[in-house]
Amino acid sequence: MTPSPASTAPPDPSVAPVSPAPSVSSASPTPPAPPVPLSVSPPGERWSAGLWAALTVLCAVVFLDALDVSMVGVALPSIQADLGLSTSSLQWVVSGYVLGYGGLLLLGGRTADLLGRRRVFLVALAVFVVASLLGGLVNDGTLLIAARFVKGVSAAFTAPAALSIITTTFAEGPARNRALSVFTASGASGFSLGLVISGFLTELGWRWTFLMPVPVAIIALVAALRFLPRQREERAEGGHDLIGAVTITGSMLLLVYAVVEAPGAGWGSPRTIASLLGAALLLAVFVLTEQRVKHPLVRLGILRSGPIVRANLGLVILFGSYVGFQFVAMQYFQNFLHWSALETALAFLPAGLLVAVTSTRMGKLADRFGTARLIVVGSAALAAGYAFFLRINGEPSLATLIIPGMVLLGIAFALSFPSLNIQATNGVADDEQGLASGLLNTSGQVGGAVVLAVVTAVLTSGTGADPIGTFRAAITVSGILAVVGLLIALTGLRARRAPVAAEREKVLETV
Repeated sequence: MTPSPASTAPPDPSVAPVSPAPSVSSASPTPPAPPVPLSVSPPGERWSAGLWAALTVLCAVVFLDALDVSMVGVALPSIQADLGLSTSSLQWVVSGYVLGYGGLLLLGGRTADLLGRRRVFLVALAVFVVASLLGGLVNDGTLLIAARFVKGVSAAFTAPAALSIITTTFAEGPARNRALSVFTASGASGFSLGLVISGFLTELGWRWTFLMPVPVAIIALVAALRFLPRQREERAEGGHDLIGAVTITGSMLLLVYAVVEAPGAGWGSPRTIASLLGAALLLAVFVLTEQRVKHPLVRLGILRSGPIVRANLGLVILFGSYVGFQFVAMQYFQNFLHWSALETALAFLPAGLLVAVTSTRMGKLADRFGTARLIVVGSAALAAGYAFFLRINGEPSLATLIIPGMVLLGIAFALSFPSLNIQATNGVADDEQGLASGLLNTSGQVGGAVVLAVVTAVLTSGTGADPIGTFRAAITVSGILAVVGLLIALTGLRARRAPVAAEREKVLETV
């Protein structure tokens, strides 16, 4: 690599460092040989071609992971008609993936830390290929949901492994921010453009939305074997927390099931109450397990960092509110307005293009302004975007409603998504990067599943006499969450100013 002058850019002032967990001393009197990392990029050096190739492979896979969350969106009405699914059953085609994804992300991140990031990445990507193929061939709704769940599980291992490879390869600061901005832009672009791609593929048949990722994933797998070197990586010590993984996943499944089925069974029915109590009990067992197990799935001490907590809450709201909005929009555009799949996809095109074009530049903006400010602006744009769509009617205007609303949502994703990823991983020790990235992705996916369940409950409980009112009520759920997200983001600005004020007082005392 050709060296260049070292960057003097200061660290992100909105991110507080996290104290690493105490290291476990070796029982052997002779210290082990230091691990050989992947081609680490020191601060201030240009990236080699091999480093770029590895980053490209990782970005391609996270693009596919995010693509699969949203790509079924436009195809949902076609799937519903072909397989005879109800609205409540249809949401499981989306929730099955995000619950498999979010429920096991923490285990995926921990596994990557323990067994080696490259190995976990390759195996999970191979499973993703097989599950994608099966999803496009099944003829039963239950089997389709099962295939989607398995794809989500595979993504739960590829995503944190890929992110932790990046965060342990690129030095913290401008180099890592740049790499993360490219990486998160790929994920955000996949999620945003998934709806657009789905529209084109659904015109050929909804099965193509499941089959299209197969050849791309195979190419990525071959490229990963070639460009992710077989060098020894630094691994965390310890074991797997299977009890934690099972209890947190079971808790989320029961919670989503209870919320989705409540409109039909009744909120006061024994089934609903039992499901909610079961979810709460499993969550309590998870927390107790993490406090007592020797090698927890989540070291709860990591949540003492305000910036990390705000980043995770921010992604819960950003991703959760948008997944819920997307589900409502599909019903509104296709089932109510009778738009074609292609017309629906084109409605989402402004947001997708905006994210794809601008989000790679977010690393430089984060260096200059700090992540806290970018998240505030993004949160405000998110709330404004949902506010626009509360004006929907029987003949919505593209120029004054659809396009402005989509542009605002695109700005929200372009600013917030990379900034939240940077904020959630800065200051975290290398052996916990898998944990930090898994925790963040879990927040987003679980938020998506839970908010989608709430939105589905609102849609199914609405009266057929006022469908517009029902759509507005469902969008209001996303809007309220966006406002809460903005308030949380504003606390980050106050926290950022507090150390500055304390330092100023200290200076004045010495005068």
